[in-house]
Amino acid sequence: MSEVQEFDAIIVGAGFAGVHQLIQFRKLGLKVRLLEAGGGLGGTWYWNTYPGARVDSENPIYQFSDPELYKDWNYTEKFPGWREIQQYFEYVDKKLDLSRDVSYNSRVVSAVWDDTTDRWTLTTEAGDVYRVQWLSLCTGIGSKYYIPPYKGLDSFKGEVHHTSRWPTDYDLKGKKVGVIGTGSTGVQFIQEIAPVVEHLTVFQRTPNLSLPMKQTKLDLEEQKKLKEYLYPIQFGRRNQTFSGYLHDLDMKPTLEATLEERVLNYEDKWEKGGFHFWIGSYGDIFFKQDANDVAYAFWRDKTRARINDPEMKDKLAPMKSPHPFGVKRPSLEQNYFEVYNQPNVALVDVNKTPISEITPDGIKTSDGTEHKLDVLVFATGFDMVTGGITSIDIRGQDGVPIKEKWVNGVRSYLGLGSATYPNMFWIYGPQSPAAFSNGPSTIEFTSEWIADCIKHCRENKISHIVPSKEAQDAWSEQLQQIASMGLWMGAKHSCKKVEILQFPGGVPAYYKAISDSVAKGYEGWTLKQTTA
Repeated sequence: MSEVQEFDAIIVGAGFAGVHQLIQFRKLGLKVRLLEAGGGLGGTWYWNTYPGARVDSENPIYQFSDPELYKDWNYTEKFPGWREIQQYFEYVDKKLDLSRDVSYNSRVVSAVWDDTTDRWTLTTEAGDVYRVQWLSLCTGIGSKYYIPPYKGLDSFKGEVHHTSRWPTDYDLKGKKVGVIGTGSTGVQFIQEIAPVVEHLTVFQRTPNLSLPMKQTKLDLEEQKKLKEYLYPIQFGRRNQTFSGYLHDLDMKPTLEATLEERVLNYEDKWEKGGFHFWIGSYGDIFFKQDANDVAYAFWRDKTRARINDPEMKDKLAPMKSPHPFGVKRPSLEQNYFEVYNQPNVALVDVNKTPISEITPDGIKTSDGTEHKLDVLVFATGFDMVTGGITSIDIRGQDGVPIKEKWVNGVRSYLGLGSATYPNMFWIYGPQSPAAFSNGPSTIEFTSEWIADCIKHCRENKISHIVPSKEAQDAWSEQLQQIASMGLWMGAKHSCKKVEILQFPGGVPAYYKAISDSVAKGYEGWTLKQTTA
């Protein structure tokens, strides 16, 4: 075993959350180390470099709000692509010399708590061992990629790739490609490769209710002007809107608007692009089925008008919604639906003809059809929300792995930590706003909350802090109650137990909840005073 390395705190993961947490811990004067499984900063943007990969948050809010950082940085597009986001992390790294406190290619495999010393012992895949008082998990909600266990996968003679591990400079030109999955990754990937491949076969389970991105190039001089007077206002507004974006829900009930008012509202949001139609229009789409149906009908009619073939219209934009509109974070597309007008693109509905096996030459469906392929691409996403945490063997006060405890449902307090796991926090993870929000918006104030908590403990000689079981049960129940008031449970995300994994009450309500806990003397947390 390697020599044990002692630190005050360890951060796991070097995306937006991990980097912001590192900055905050440095301000506290902590001896800190950030452990990152990849070879560079960026988190999801280090791993996801497939063709078409880009963010769905528009400029300027997909960056840190520190003026010292944004004053010298300019994105070139309204919705930046993965290369530019990687360049942003390189810029921040150079500006703050972050890498001196980062260990790259260091995948954490276990974390074990010792209640007698109030310390965590972490072990990496390479055998490095760390002992720390504070542990911050910044693994995000989509770090553990998923490939379904299809029969015959090992027999395929062509190439197999998952979008989150895309090979550098790999060229699909002239190849017969099969794509399994039409989530946000699938949408971006499919629209990007369709013009260059010889033939594309898409295997779809659920139609993607994508919204138009309305991508634009940004003017450098205009950005410079906006930084002087508008950026501070915009970054401040992030914590005031339901989703942490700059636009907010209209709380006027959909059906109280006249038909003319409604159409004008929808058309305005549609033309603005991005998430305006989702979280900038009528807010009752999340709670009232009739309002949701009206929004879906508008989306459906707009989308079907872009598709030529009647059968393809029904597959991609069916007359009846496959699930309540907007309860899943929509994907943003640029020409996704037009792709299916191309003669070299086929769409297989796996609800009607499921994949029966992977053959040496391609994919065979239940109707006996063999789809010949050179390349098979899995755009099947991730073990969402919990996978980044449960992939680590984390054992707390009772020695029970967190993965085992969460088999029958996630339990957390405030989407920040879990009972029996002292001094362990997470950012942008289970039971936080996460996918219902703009990442950096939620990340920054959560990271600051954790840093303030540690500061409080150090100043008051508190050796550990841990949620009470009663508090976390109440929080989990609160999430279920909020979810039951709306339509969220109508969206089946996977074969997992049906539960609400993220806080659906909006960014301001979440911010208030975590702030109220502090104001009431860290209500819901058990604090252990040091004996020294």
